[in-house]
Amino acid sequence: MREVHRMRQNARRFGHNPPMSEPVDCPCGSDCPYAGCCGPLHAGEPAATAEALMRSRYSAYVLGLEAYLLASWHRSTRPAALNLGQQKPATRWHGLKVLRYHSVDANNAFVEFVAKFKVGGGSMQRLRELSRFKREDGHWYYIGGEWSA
Repeated sequence: MREVHRMRQNARRFGHNPPMSEPVDCPCGSDCPYAGCCGPLHAGEPAATAEALMRSRYSAYVLGLEAYLLASWHRSTRPAALNLGQQKPATRWHGLKVLRYHSVDANNAFVEFVAKFKVGGGSMQRLRELSRFKREDGHWYYIGGEWSA
């Protein structure tokens, strides 16, 4: 219970309030409980791999954790704000599939994924991205990505 309390306190720094009840499946599609997958990363623990960071960023989009998204974005490419709560109509995320993970070296990696989403009441769309990640001081950061249909 002490661990859950610590996670909740750290998560509040990133604007998220994890559920107190039984763990639910993680939004990243890992088939793991949120508390054992992206939850600890949202609470401040560093991601072990670029893929883990990418999955936690997807979950952060699902949960609206703008502060976490900005904190996990490399300072050289980070926007000033995302304004997720102000997007009208809102984007709803409906699934993530990791296509491949490529480690260039110990501090650089690529993750290719497809994310499904709807904007407002619109039809299902797909975002396919090849994302670039960099590790500095033991933390992975999102650099940017190239999109394709």
